[in-house]
Amino acid sequence: MIEVKNVSKTFGENKVLDNVSAIFETGKVNLIIGASGQGKSVLAKCIVGLHEVDEGSIFYDELDFCIMSPEDRRKIRTEIGMLFQGSALFDSMTVEQNIIFPLSMFTKMSKGEMLDRANFCLERVNLAGRNKLYPAECSGGMQKRIAIARAIAMNPKYLFCDEPNSGLDPQTSILIDALIKEITYEYNMTTIVITHDMNSVIEIGDHINFIYKGQNWWQGNNKTIVTTDNKEVVDFVYASDFMKQIRSKLA
Repeated sequence: MIEVKNVSKTFGENKVLDNVSAIFETGKVNLIIGASGQGKSVLAKCIVGLHEVDEGSIFYDELDFCIMSPEDRRKIRTEIGMLFQGSALFDSMTVEQNIIFPLSMFTKMSKGEMLDRANFCLERVNLAGRNKLYPAECSGGMQKRIAIARAIAMNPKYLFCDEPNSGLDPQTSILIDALIKEITYEYNMTTIVITHDMNSVIEIGDHINFIYKGQNWWQGNNKTIVTTDNKEVVDFVYASDFMKQIRSKLA
């Protein structure tokens, strides 16, 4: 579990996060949603330590990340898997080399052990045998699955996904959502997903935090979000014609 307690963050005169508190539960897909510029990404960066908070605390299973020594923070980071918006694969490395990279950096595994782990992760994302391909030879959906394989290579306790469906077609997005949900449940991870994708919200939103003007404005799940009367959430959720159709059916 990750707990954010009364976190504030200011850049110059711009208060981006204002006394935010949230709990991200283990074994669930926890979403951070909201319009652009409301503080979603800053919150995620504070949680992983890319930004230092001005006020408040962030707990990883009751350990206060904000007051940890650099060495203790490094230990926590080895337990974090990251799925970046653009996949962030190394173009000059093969699929296999991309997955092995964090293992070579942060573990003492032998080459054989790292290869076994890479093969296991590729099988888990349904890409067995694609070891020697380069990212440029893979579709966008394949690249996302490779990035997921790399993110779970070190068997993380925590998984952060930044817009995992960005740039993907709807059908592939559904597959990526399903994969994120499956591995979260299978490995009992604390998964945090930043997304604008309402299909993701409806399909995998076990717990949802709606960020508005730097505050955790609303919390719920994929069932309660479609029936809430919170104006700001309603305006966000039902902005698309697709969601307006869903609302009309619920009315």
